[in-house]
Amino acid sequence: MRKVLWCCCVLLVLLALRPLADAQQTLTWEQVRNRFEMSNPALLADALNIDESKAEEITAYLRPNPTFGLSADGTQIAPNHGVWQPFTGTFVSPSISYLFERRNKRALRLESQKKGTLIAESTHADLERTLLYNLRGAFVSTLQAKAVLRLAKDNLAYYDHVLEVSRDRFSAGDIAQIDLDRLELQRVQYESDFQAAVVNLQSAKIQLLTLMNDRTPIDQFDVSGPYDFADQLLSRDDVRKVALDTRPDLKAAVEAVDKAQTDHKLASADGSTDPTVSAWYTHNGSFNNPAALNTIGVSVSIPLRIFDKNQGEKLRTQLEIARNERLRDAAEASVLSDVDTGYATLESNLNLLRPYKAKYLPQSVRVRDTSTFAYQNGGASLLDFLNAQAEYRSVQLSYVNLVGSYLSAAAQLNFAVGREVIP
Repeated sequence: MRKVLWCCCVLLVLLALRPLADAQQTLTWEQVRNRFEMSNPALLADALNIDESKAEEITAYLRPNPTFGLSADGTQIAPNHGVWQPFTGTFVSPSISYLFERRNKRALRLESQKKGTLIAESTHADLERTLLYNLRGAFVSTLQAKAVLRLAKDNLAYYDHVLEVSRDRFSAGDIAQIDLDRLELQRVQYESDFQAAVVNLQSAKIQLLTLMNDRTPIDQFDVSGPYDFADQLLSRDDVRKVALDTRPDLKAAVEAVDKAQTDHKLASADGSTDPTVSAWYTHNGSFNNPAALNTIGVSVSIPLRIFDKNQGEKLRTQLEIARNERLRDAAEASVLSDVDTGYATLESNLNLLRPYKAKYLPQSVRVRDTSTFAYQNGGASLLDFLNAQAEYRSVQLSYVNLVGSYLSAAAQLNFAVGREVIP
């Protein structure tokens, strides 16, 4: 009996916890960003380039391998006094040789590869910047779709209330059938707005979940965040300065110039001569001293760099420095252009949003409410009422879309700068 009661209790607890498991999860921008950085496959795959470049640093700093040789000589192939002795007189001579690199070649290879790793890190940061811009755009689109859906739902509820009052007036004989029919037909527009807003919200969530590599069902996923604008901006010069110090693609261009200079030093070093030192040992008497059975020898081999002095690579790396300097200048000009464009767009949105919030929104509410009251009390025509409803809907929707444009412009400016200067 106790087991049955215990099983029932467990079942009740599981049933009580099931709605919590199926509940909708609402994420903020910081949570969305953290999940994206941990799970986006493109970002994770590109991060391996940094690890590969660090592995190549090990290869770049390796010393040359010594060479071991083994030679045999003195083998007699003729019979000795009628007895076949094919290995009579054979002596074996082991040797070892090693290439000595001059002019700091090994350290220059490591330095060049380390600078290549810095470029890989900056390139990865630039990819993250681009993907975060796409993620922020999807996040803003989701917030905007939610705001539009909320507005469409409020408009539909308000209009349904107007229809309810109008039906009561029709029943009392206060308005004609044609006026009620026109009011009923106008509801189609509000229903269409509502359904379109639902579809747009689902599409925005799908895009956001795709970037996060998240398989959460749409109806269990939601985001939250402030859907408003900040009235104050940093000065354009301050934003420019931050961008020049932050943009990862500009950092990569500067680091490419530095690496090209190191590569030119390495090319000059590779044009120098590297001697090879060899040593060997033999167990065989020499003609000068037959009693000396064990002998050693040493030799030095020095290539004569008469024709090949690595001239082509020296010239190529010198030209590579000039090419990367031009690319750095182009990257800097692009950064400033992106910042100026994003800043101008953001200022334009603010110039539109300020009068909307301070003047046009309250006016639209006041005109709608006044027209509705006047129409319901016979003081305004149906056409005036419908026009007031359309104007309210247009102004409110324009404001919501303008806020979305502002947030998109803020994301564009943050993208141009390389970090968030507009939260």
